[in-house]
Formats: sequence, structure tokens, C-alpha cells
Amino acid sequence: MTEAVLQLRNLTKRIGTRKIVDNLTFDVPPGEIFGFLGPNGAGKTTTIRMIVGLISISKGEALIKGISVSKHFELAMTHVGAIVENPEMYKFLTGYQNLVHYARRHSGVTKERINEVVNMLGLQNRIHEKVKRYSLGMRQRLGVAQAILHRPSLLILDEPTNGLDPAGIRELRDYLRKLTREEGISVIVSSHLLSEMELMCDRVAIIQSGKLIDIQSINEVRNSAQTKIVIEVEDAHAAYELLASAFDPSRLSLSGDRIELTADKSAVPTITKLLVSSDIDVMGIYAEQKSLEDQFLELTGGEMVV
Repeated sequence: MTEAVLQLRNLTKRIGTRKIVDNLTFDVPPGEIFGFLGPNGAGKTTTIRMIVGLISISKGEALIKGISVSKHFELAMTHVGAIVENPEMYKFLTGYQNLVHYARRHSGVTKERINEVVNMLGLQNRIHEKVKRYSLGMRQRLGVAQAILHRPSLLILDEPTNGLDPAGIRELRDYLRKLTREEGISVIVSSHLLSEMELMCDRVAIIQSGKLIDIQSINEVRNSAQTKIVIEVEDAHAAYELLASAFDPSRLSLSGDRIELTADKSAVPTITKLLVSSDIDVMGIYAEQKSLEDQFLELTGGEMVV
């Protein structure tokens, strides 16, 4: 079995008597885009800061390529590229000059590698312009280029889509997919944009109050057998009573002339026959797959995401 690029083992952060992060344990395998979601104050940024050594670990450990961040920090960080908050760069220099300057911090980064990364991230047409002329999306891409120059095994991006327009978000998503495919890099993305995480990530970890609530595969979410069946009828109350006798009432909800039922979508023909045979006029019936946002809100009790 391929060794995980990142392993968290009972990772904990205490400030005073309060646990900000509480015994987080999970693995991130090679070539995966792993999302990190949580409500306000859940501890996701604190977790990222512990992984990259910006704050100390109170208990447990983070292993990168099997190397302990606490015990062998410098060696572990040779396998990591990260942007925490905003990418930092010299705006009076060109994009290329920034990359050359950053490359000097790592041994073995050649001009060929710099050009390879520039082309990979689609920066070649603007790379010799000063960074102060770059859009936010261009600066984000240059930041990712800086972070992967030394061929890290793990790329960590904290809120990388902040301030980006839809086109910029899509570009970043495409480049991250390209990185995992062509470079074999594992990517951890922290974001509050659930819809983007659903499009960008392979798996998503949900944390609340510093604890891991669940880890969900996006494919499993998309292919989930449990869907929301929406039923629009003329006599909603009669239809609701009828369906409550045939299905678990806790899976039913009624709002105006609209009834929602959480069930396998194969139940649609049964529902249709039941309503028609009872002379209830059906205006519409269709299945809506539960989004990541629906499942997130269920798991966190409706708390807002940050």
C-alpha cells in the first residue's frame, strides 16, 4: 500500500484549558485533493498552522512522508509547499524574478524547472511583467508556482479562492487538477466555498469544535443512493398524509404545495402510482441529489461555514 503523504495522529492544540483542535486523525494519500471544511472557530486554520510549523503541537503528531513535523521540522518541510492566507511576493519585481529569488531558498531548482512551472500554471505570457500589475488570480497562480518549485509532495492552500472571480476560481481548480495528475502532488485546500470544494476535491474532511465529524468522498456524495425527492401536488396535505403512511414520516417535510422525501430515487414510480391511484393530482415529481452543502448542514446542525 502506498504510504500517505500526510498523516495526522491525535493532533491536538490547547490554549489554556480550551482545546482548539481535538485529537484529529486522518491520512491524505498521494495525488489527492483533500478539502478541509468547518464552521466558524472549528480549528481548520489552526490545524494547517500546526502542520506547517507556524504554531506548536500540544499533543499527537503530524507526519509528512513519514517524517515527524515536531521532531524533524526542517526535513519534513522539504516535502511541503504552502500558502497560508495570501501569497507573499515582491510587487516591484517581475513574476520571473520572484520565482528566481524563491528558487534560491531550495537546492536543485534549475531554470528549466522554473520555466516548466511557469508553463504548467499558464503564466508564460505575463511572467516578465511586474507583479504589481497582476490581477489577484495571477498572483494566486504565481504563489502556487512558488510553492511547487522544489517539487513538494504536499501543497497546502489556505482559502486559495478568496477574492477570485468565477473565472479565476475555475482556472485555479483546473491547475490544481493538473498538478495532482502531472506532478503527483497531494493538495490540502481550506475553503468556505462549499460549491467549489465539491467541484475541486476528491475527499472532504468536516470538523466542528476542533473534532473530526466526518470524511466524505465527493464521488460517494454524488453517487449517494439517498436523494431528495420533490413532489408538487394539488392537495399537499392529503398527499402528505398518504405518503406518511407509506414512508418514514421523519423523512418527509411539507411546505406549501411542495413535499420533500429523502429516499432512494427508485421510489419515484411507487410514489407516483400511490398518488395517482388516490386521485391526487401530481403537478411534478423529481429527484434532487443531496449536495455537499446539504450534507454539511445536516452534519453540523445547520452551522454556517467560514
